[in-house]
Amino acid sequence: MVGRLDTGIDVLDRKLDGGLPPGCIVAYTAQPASQSELLLYELTAARGTLYLSTERSDDAVRHAIEASPSEVGSPTVRHVTSDDPLEEATRLIGALPDGANLIIDTMDVLEHADTDEYVTFLNELKSQMLETGSIAVLHCLEGDDVPGGRTRTIHAADAVFDLRTKTAGSELENHLTIPKFRGGAQPTEAIKLELTEEVAIDTSRDIA
Repeated sequence: MVGRLDTGIDVLDRKLDGGLPPGCIVAYTAQPASQSELLLYELTAARGTLYLSTERSDDAVRHAIEASPSEVGSPTVRHVTSDDPLEEATRLIGALPDGANLIIDTMDVLEHADTDEYVTFLNELKSQMLETGSIAVLHCLEGDDVPGGRTRTIHAADAVFDLRTKTAGSELENHLTIPKFRGGAQPTEAIKLELTEEVAIDTSRDIA
């Protein structure tokens, strides 16, 4: 579709009719034990990327990206470390160039902030994405301690990518669903992915 920004992941772009609309915010939910970061790393190959890490150090993230066997870019990596992570993240996002990717990995630290301040952050984030024609991917880990701001993240997001990992016999299977997509036709089927050397569609035959 004209005007869309490709993600750089062919299987996703096909399902999304060419990619994501400029200004789109994606909430990417996954279990901590999955290899969900591989999808984030591969997104950096599509265009210039600002990668904000709220937990791992910038050196650790750079090393993981450089060690990834899939095609990746050279993102600007920043570790959000201040006592006011919302303020620091807002300042860093304010320097985002036009037509870029923004990745926040993970959202948990920000989602623990005061509700009103977090809602303001999300609204300012949306405005910045629209102004620059960029795409934001917010990595949201699932678990027993889900931050209070998670529902606000999901509500504010234009699209939700939900990665589920399960054991089928002796193999791990990864299924990506898109339960929310304001940018056009919503894919109705789960995408079976291989999260090994690169993010690719799993073409193996399913046996009931």
